[in-house]
Amino acid sequence: MTTPTKSTSPFLRLSVVKALFLLAGFLSFVFSVSLWFFVDREQGLFVGIWVPSLWSLGALVLAGGKRDE
Repeated sequence: MTTPTKSTSPFLRLSVVKALFLLAGFLSFVFSVSLWFFVDREQGLFVGIWVPSLWSLGALVLAGGKRDE
């Protein structure tokens, strides 16, 4: 059994963080579409604004992590 080296560990952490932000954006998109069609259009629009907000936050977090290296 091999242990991960220090060079792969930060890469793996960044991949997990990136995947979490992408998943959060995708889930908010699905939630927004379901609100739009089944509940209320205004609520769907409000939740739809979350998608670019989450992805912008993710880009900011990931860019901040690269500056420290």
